[in-house]
Amino acid sequence: MAFRIYTRTGDKGDTGLFGGGRVGKDDPRVEAYGAVDELNACLGVAEAAVDDPQVRAWIRRLQDELFVLGAELATPDPEAVKKQIVPLGADRIAWMEEVMDAIDAEVPPLRSFVLPGGHPGAAHLHLARTICRRAERRTIAFARHAHLRAEVVAYLNRLSDLLFMLARLVNHRAGVEEPKWTAPTRS
Repeated sequence: MAFRIYTRTGDKGDTGLFGGGRVGKDDPRVEAYGAVDELNACLGVAEAAVDDPQVRAWIRRLQDELFVLGAELATPDPEAVKKQIVPLGADRIAWMEEVMDAIDAEVPPLRSFVLPGGHPGAAHLHLARTICRRAERRTIAFARHAHLRAEVVAYLNRLSDLLFMLARLVNHRAGVEEPKWTAPTRS
């Protein structure tokens, strides 16, 4: 049985939460999971622009995890929905660190600031990194009003680092030189 996309229940500026309840569409909770959703969409664009099958698989895995993270942020009572979602744990953060260590061993050492760009997939990953930072800020702002597990913020913090490293890897494997920052000179 198919379901309709439109429900008309949000026409007055509020939205339903996963597990029940309604809040305004400008609620800090909605800002947090909305930024995570935007990040997930940006990763979809990045994945479509990347040719490397390993990087594509990693991005897809991250998208699945972000869906879970967004669901947790959209849940006022995590205990009530634990049968439907398994929260991300420290093991996911450790996995990201392992991937970053492997990438660091493959790419040239970082000797200057890198500008977003290069290969189209790398440029999209840099954009995703900045959206990830915004999602992290929105999540921290939401956590000031509600209890969140420490792993939620730690996951987003580590993910932004991983996205930077993935962008470097995409440029490296594609043979595209990373754009380097050059200090402007006085005229």
